[in-house]
Amino acid sequence: MSGIESSFETVALRDLDAMSEQERDALPYGVVGFVADTIVQTYNATEARLSGLDPATVIGVPFFEAVAQCMNNFMVAQRFEDEPELDDIVPYVLTLRMRPTKVRLRLLATAEILRRYVLIER
Repeated sequence: MSGIESSFETVALRDLDAMSEQERDALPYGVVGFVADTIVQTYNATEARLSGLDPATVIGVPFFEAVAQCMNNFMVAQRFEDEPELDDIVPYVLTLRMRPTKVRLRLLATAEILRRYVLIER
């Protein structure tokens, strides 16, 4: 990651998508990457540790239907359907399988890159 800005607010979608699994695992915030049908392809170590979910149980399943049902709404999931270009930070409260937890979500998508991302800062 030398020279690449990787903070929650500033990491570029292109840089995030080009990172190795180890580089994404080293980030201090959660990273979930999925394709158009919401099937999870990337679930970094930080998110696995903070959520308590093993990446092996998350990779390959629909994110909004099976992993993060509390985000399956107009504020998060629907935006990926409605907005082909998306880079927005949203204050949010996670509620599934945990005490309500205030977080910030960064929603990232572009037509040029197959994978879409939700970054989660606790």
